[in-house]
Amino acid sequence: MVSDHPIQYVKGVGPGRSKLLQRLDIKTIEDALYYLPSRYEDRRNIKKIRELNYGSLETTMGEVVGIEVTTTPRKGIKIFELTLMDSTGVLKAKWFNQPFMKQYFKHGQRVILSGHVKSNAYYGIGIEMESPEFEIIKDEQDRLIHTGRIVPIYRGTEGLSPKQLRTIMMEVVVGHIDEIKDFLPEEIRLRNSLMPLGEAIKNVHFPEDASIEELNRGVSTAHRRLIFDEFFILELGLSMIKRGEDIERGITFKAESPLVRALLERLPFKPTKAQERVFDEIRRDMAGPTVMNRLMHGDVGCGKTIVALMSMLLAVDSGYQAALMAPTEILAEQHYLNIHHMIEALGLKAALLTGSLKERPIQDIAEGSTQIVIGTHALIQEGISFKKLGLVIIDEQHRFGVIQRASLRKKGFNPDVLVMTATPIPRTLALTLYGDLDVSTIDELPPMRHGVETKVLFSSQKERIYSLMRQELEKGRQAYVVYPIIEGSEKVDLKSAIEGAKAFQQIFQRRNVGLIHGRMKPGEREEIMASFKAGKIDILVATTVIEVGVDVPNATVMVIVHAERFGLAQLHQLRGRVGRGGHQSYCLLVAYPPMGDEAKKRLKVMEETSDGFRIAEEDLIIRGPGDFFGTRQAGIPDLRAANLIRDIRILEAARREAFAITDKDPGLKAYPSLRDAIKHKWQGRIDLIRVS
Repeated sequence: MVSDHPIQYVKGVGPGRSKLLQRLDIKTIEDALYYLPSRYEDRRNIKKIRELNYGSLETTMGEVVGIEVTTTPRKGIKIFELTLMDSTGVLKAKWFNQPFMKQYFKHGQRVILSGHVKSNAYYGIGIEMESPEFEIIKDEQDRLIHTGRIVPIYRGTEGLSPKQLRTIMMEVVVGHIDEIKDFLPEEIRLRNSLMPLGEAIKNVHFPEDASIEELNRGVSTAHRRLIFDEFFILELGLSMIKRGEDIERGITFKAESPLVRALLERLPFKPTKAQERVFDEIRRDMAGPTVMNRLMHGDVGCGKTIVALMSMLLAVDSGYQAALMAPTEILAEQHYLNIHHMIEALGLKAALLTGSLKERPIQDIAEGSTQIVIGTHALIQEGISFKKLGLVIIDEQHRFGVIQRASLRKKGFNPDVLVMTATPIPRTLALTLYGDLDVSTIDELPPMRHGVETKVLFSSQKERIYSLMRQELEKGRQAYVVYPIIEGSEKVDLKSAIEGAKAFQQIFQRRNVGLIHGRMKPGEREEIMASFKAGKIDILVATTVIEVGVDVPNATVMVIVHAERFGLAQLHQLRGRVGRGGHQSYCLLVAYPPMGDEAKKRLKVMEETSDGFRIAEEDLIIRGPGDFFGTRQAGIPDLRAANLIRDIRILEAARREAFAITDKDPGLKAYPSLRDAIKHKWQGRIDLIRVS
């Protein structure tokens, strides 16, 4: 296979450049072929100097007639000046504070310059470019690769310029494009009007005739083929994982649950229609003939935790244990604190299992006397065994990855799996990253939820913050104040929770101010939260330990200090702690300068909307799919050409084709090229034997 050939042996590379290319994740010829240009320049129309237009981005070529370094008289700034001449005029190019560039040029060289034209003096005399990109043309081959065409611009690395990369890429494309095996079935390619793979790769790198605008947007015909391939291989893998997990169950669940009925009788509210609908979907799955693999998501405060608890009680009523795994100790602990009283009131036993706990209820879990276990990765460690694990619930699935949940499943005999997340998931991401799961959406908020008025304020507007807090406290309401760090540090110039608690106690001397953060012991945190819920604490100063799972209906003010430092999803989760009791509530986002453009966009979105799904879409646009999740999905192939928002229609088409092909041929026995592609792109993580 072409993918096995090391890049080192391509002409012009060798051991030295091979090490530089590895910085760009280019180790093989295939890596190089899929290292796409970051942008393109149209050098088909190299203008004469006389034809250059003032203020435009232009490309010209001329002979070097002047090389000089000058120094400005006042500030002493060194300026490197290059003078080019052609048959129509003279052009000066200037680079500031880069005198070393003098070594690159010699009189008589032919040089291409691309940049903004700074002057339009008559017949080109006095025309200038500041810091243009340049190419030194050494021979006719250079001219064929770097000029007179649409030229790909690659992101280089230290010691390897975009021009050198372009020369290597031309060698790779010309010498090895015929080795590329097109794995896409011909009927799918024709049905979706896609060009052959080799032709697409060639035209992505060195376009023959294409719109420069489409190329730079990544939507050319050649790009479209590569985008489809990425989505198709991704969705094909997800569909095969799904089919591999669509196995007959080894356990049987009841259709009805006295424990669920008992829980609902004790709740001070009635579940929403959306909660009931989603629980019915889960219950049907659990009673069905195959193992459940379902995702449950919804906006902040929609009631996912209660539905998860109902599902666990259904498993316990059927004689099985249930486990809930969270990505952090604090989140696991919050789940435990929120639900263990309800579980124990029903005569059941719950346990918390995290890595830092000294007393770990390992024996009770193994013997089955503990029916519900809530924990972190500690649940999947060696030495932890369950007597009869029937249901696995995984919270914040995106922090674990598609493949990782299998480790917890192995603790039981094909237990059902329910994945849930407190981050509303845009439809594009649900299709892409959870394509192996059935999706349930809780799209309704409880009727007691009230709108939250959100306002961005600056640190200089503290009196407005204190005034609103006093106003709400006088009504008998309560407030949160959230800080990004626990205590101050010389290394970080941020306000801290410990300092903030002292300051607020001074400002609100007649009020009780509490403090809660991640370094406290679980018992201490539970005591503080119980006091806040009981109304004994008026102002709770906290870190993000209150981000998820805290429900105090009387709290109506959320102040987030250094809001510019928080992500959109985190800001939305924190805002979701207020507006839960039917009272008008407020979220004050306190920002400190300087603020970057991304921070300004995040805060603007928070002011404009409280719709978690729109916020998630905006977060995806601002940060991009790679950063949206905080960590990469374990085992999922990279998306190099595809964009989850821009290319949603291609994603949907690729998904339809992928699931259709595994409907008729689950193990891809009739498609050996596809089997090879799946093994390669998914790095052997899909069990083809099990699927077939």
